[in-house]
Amino acid sequence: MLKRVKLLLVAYLLTLTITCAQKIMKLDFDPSSYQTKTLTLNEKTFKVRAYEKIIYMEKPVDTAYQVMNIYIPEEYFNGKSIGTYTAENAPIFFPNQIGGYMPAKPASTEMQVMGMRPPSNGQEQQIRLGHQRPPESTGPRRNTVLEALSRGYVVASAGARGRTNGDGKAPAGIVDLKAAIRYLKFNDKKIPGDAGKIISNGTSAGGAMSALLGATGNHPDYEMYLKALGAANAKDNIFAVSSYCPITNLDHADIAYEWQFYGIHSYKRRDPFANDQSPQNLSAEQIAISKDLKEAFPTYLNSLQLKDRQGKILTLDGNGDGNFKELVKSYVVASAQIALNSGKDLSAHQWITIKGGRVIDLDWNNYIVYMERQKTPPAFDALDESTGENQLFGTATSDKLHFTKYGQLHSSIAGSTIADQKIIKMMNPMYYITDPKTQPAAHWRIRHGSKDKDTGLAISVMLSTLLENKGYDVNLELPWDVPHSGDYDLNELFEWMDSIVQRKAK
Repeated sequence: MLKRVKLLLVAYLLTLTITCAQKIMKLDFDPSSYQTKTLTLNEKTFKVRAYEKIIYMEKPVDTAYQVMNIYIPEEYFNGKSIGTYTAENAPIFFPNQIGGYMPAKPASTEMQVMGMRPPSNGQEQQIRLGHQRPPESTGPRRNTVLEALSRGYVVASAGARGRTNGDGKAPAGIVDLKAAIRYLKFNDKKIPGDAGKIISNGTSAGGAMSALLGATGNHPDYEMYLKALGAANAKDNIFAVSSYCPITNLDHADIAYEWQFYGIHSYKRRDPFANDQSPQNLSAEQIAISKDLKEAFPTYLNSLQLKDRQGKILTLDGNGDGNFKELVKSYVVASAQIALNSGKDLSAHQWITIKGGRVIDLDWNNYIVYMERQKTPPAFDALDESTGENQLFGTATSDKLHFTKYGQLHSSIAGSTIADQKIIKMMNPMYYITDPKTQPAAHWRIRHGSKDKDTGLAISVMLSTLLENKGYDVNLELPWDVPHSGDYDLNELFEWMDSIVQRKAK
């Protein structure tokens, strides 16, 4: 009997060992499975090894999206360097292609096209948004992946599920990106580049995902979902975040939007396919909703206990005025100064005060008129559950749900319910930056165009200020007259990335 028990135990251990080995093999990076690509950028030709459509988890549920492309400069396989970067120390650039919280394929060496958040009527439209150059710029669009590779970066880009997938509701997209990070760290010794220097990048909803990835490193809230996918046994914190116009802090985005645009009773949707491009007017009901939401914002802002760089608490009074508003305005003034220094003529904007070549003030109300309202209130948690964000927070049984108390209370949908509070939390980086159980990224670069009205300016300013208050390295700017877009300043982006990597190396 004892002998039989011993044999059964040996058999069990052998089976367990084989199972573990099979699991490791599924998540093992295969350095021999690649294609060599010859790429050209700015008349410079270079070669990379392309490892495409890698399944980065053990139990994928949608292999159309849960795949990753990894591109590595050929030099790193021949003991060579690109500038100061080698196979051992090259940073890993981690761009995502997520737009509108839709499912996204990984970025590639081909021209990148990103999906735009659809208009509120629910029509699904795809336009070149996330990687376009600003309208006032000229010249060909630039491929961010090629730029990174030409500068010596290893590039890894993961696809992710989105709100129109049956299983892509929140928090699926961020869980997929975390699983991809774990794959890279699990295979750090096999993949050239330093998995301790992963820098994420994204625009719009992709910018939000980039910020969320940076804010939630290794937090246990996501562990159950990662285990269900068979993610690698590794950490998922990253080194740095690049986030363009993040559509984030969704449960407070409505009140931030109306704090900014209250009093602007006309709106002009961003719909390049619409025949009628003329402004429309808010209804009396929408104006009343705007007032409700605007009045709720100071309470939220004051609850954050944010501080300026002199250590003074940032607040707003009941009218929405205060030093937080002055802080937001100061970023716009700084943006105008940069534009002026570059030679841009700002004289047509009578609401900007310039003396001696210095932008010393601007009229906030007239600036917002110039900016123009784009969305009707509530901008994100629509009372008829018609937005992409409503769909993001849906479930397998309810395609769309509210995610704010105001939205649910005033819903026009009979029997409407609100999404699970933990899921709402898991999509908002603000909740995690102060959580001792998370390991946020050390470096942050956030860009929100001064004419970007897809979400309120306060969203990026609150995120940046909270990060600064907690001691993280933050670089926030509101580039002058730039609309909702990303990757328009690649030289500056890569200069910033090089600088933070060099700081770590010292």
